[in-house]
Amino acid sequence: MTTEQSQRGARTIRLVEGYELVPPVVRLLAAGEPVGVDALAAAAGRPASEVLDLLAKQPGVEWDDDGRIVGFGLTLRPTPHRFTFDTTTVYGWCASDTLMFPIILGTEGVVESECAATGGPIRVTLGPHGVRSVEPAEAVVSEVRPQDVVRDVRTEICGLGHFFSSREAAAEWVAAHPEGQVNTVHEDFMVHRAVFEELEWGTGRTE
Repeated sequence: MTTEQSQRGARTIRLVEGYELVPPVVRLLAAGEPVGVDALAAAAGRPASEVLDLLAKQPGVEWDDDGRIVGFGLTLRPTPHRFTFDTTTVYGWCASDTLMFPIILGTEGVVESECAATGGPIRVTLGPHGVRSVEPAEAVVSEVRPQDVVRDVRTEICGLGHFFSSREAAAEWVAAHPEGQVNTVHEDFMVHRAVFEELEWGTGRTE
């Protein structure tokens, strides 16, 4: 991990419309139920009208039929990227999301996904302070970090964030996305932990 990577990551997050809502919405959704706008507004310390305006700027935000939030980074709807902690399983929009959840939630858990190239299983055991194990050990994470305002984080960033079983397995993705990069799972976790420290996003509880 480099300081440049963490600074670039923090800059990218600040370019995401509504990024300030990520920690409170992740913590609320981690309870396993849809979240009302009023509840998110109270957790974020912002007026409900302002929260609704911020969410409206991200077309990828998922809603249920009752107007409650179902997904923003962390989602209750199945994706290839699962994070299980305690007795709860939630999902991430991208590979890096699942590595961020333990930091935001302050909990240990297991990430399960699959290689985007081979379909092979990938399993990561981790907590808010570090990655404990990665299977296979050579697994990497792809990412793209735009330099302009991000108006659709799910398409512009999350849709390009995958697990691969190795750098060799990610070679085709790298060739197709020269603006992107791949990190080991350990590197990706540490970059995001440094980013969160810079953004002053504390954890929800401690180990």
